[in-house]
Amino acid sequence: KKEYANYHGKPIQKKRRAMRNRARNKLGLKVGDPKEVDHIRPLSKGGSNRKTNLRAVSKTANRKKGQK
Repeated sequence: KKEYANYHGKPIQKKRRAMRNRARNKLGLKVGDPKEVDHIRPLSKGGSNRKTNLRAVSKTANRKKGQK
C-alpha cells in the first residue's frame, strides 16, 4: 500500500502505465505473452506510441537494449 501511495499511484506513473498498456494493445500482445513492446525511439527521448515506433521483442532483448 505504501509503495502504491508513494509511487505507483501518482498521476504521472498512472499515465506512463496507461501508455505502456496502449502500446501492448496496439501490437496485439496479451497478458502472459513472453514478448515485450520495444519503443524503437524511447518515450523518454521523445518517442511515441505510433505503430511505426513499436516492435515486439523478447524480454531479454528489450531489457538488454538500454545497457551498453
